Amino acid sequence: MSSNELSGKVAIVTGATRKRGLGRAIALCLAHAGADVVATGASAKGSLTEDERQEGWLGLASVVDEIRALGRRAHGVVVDVSDAAAVQRMVDEAVAELGRIDILVNNAAYPRTRDRVPVQALDDALWARIVEVNLNGTMYCAKYAAAQMLKQGRGGSIVSISSGAALKAPVNFAAYAASKAGVHALTSSLADELGPAGITANVVAPGFLDTARIDMLREEGRWEKRLSTIPIKRPGTPQEVAELVRYLCGPHARWISGEVFLINGGEVRRAAN
Repeated sequence: MSSNELSGKVAIVTGATRKRGLGRAIALCLAHAGADVVATGASAKGSLTEDERQEGWLGLASVVDEIRALGRRAHGVVVDVSDAAAVQRMVDEAVAELGRIDILVNNAAYPRTRDRVPVQALDDALWARIVEVNLNGTMYCAKYAAAQMLKQGRGGSIVSISSGAALKAPVNFAAYAASKAGVHALTSSLADELGPAGITANVVAPGFLDTARIDMLREEGRWEKRLSTIPIKRPGTPQEVAELVRYLCGPHARWISGEVFLINGGEVRRAAN
């Protein structure tokens, strides 16, 4: 990886408060490549795990400190991505603090919760909230960040984080899978609309990642059962996904747009076969 390939670029990475999270890994990877970063979270600390609390992790503030320690400019913003007006303020604040926006990574997502049930048992309000955050939030961020990129006239990159579940649509995943599948369709439209301005739009769809979001699966037997479905027989790391995101935002990916990139140890490919 070139240490300078994103030099002079400013990136927004949403959902970047967790120490063992994908958003933090992406933010740091882009910073290592030279980008200044605006990191966001639904709250300043997010939902911290016990080990994060014991280690003195401060959520958004800690991520910002890590980016600055790499010699990059950084700014933290607390934002509910499902609130269009709040997203517009986030974009305005990013420009006021760091001068421009060249990269948007839509990583914010509603946490795994009581939604993993059959459709008949799915709470209506919970369905609506998952769609609001995962799909509407992605649209609002793309809409207002792209408007700034168009104003600048120097192209840009939008990468939205989805999931293999959007393609597999497994049992008891209706809300999550449907909201993420909507991100795929949205990205296809964005690629067509923004391409003439040199703005690319792509989706990265990870499989089973070793992050704090799946800690509930570490119970005896559940972890091993989950790994048995993955040909490579291990979970992915946030850093592996972050490197793919970094590439899609870099100078060698300017002719890649409208695509969905699976990164899952072969799991979705095998299911499709």
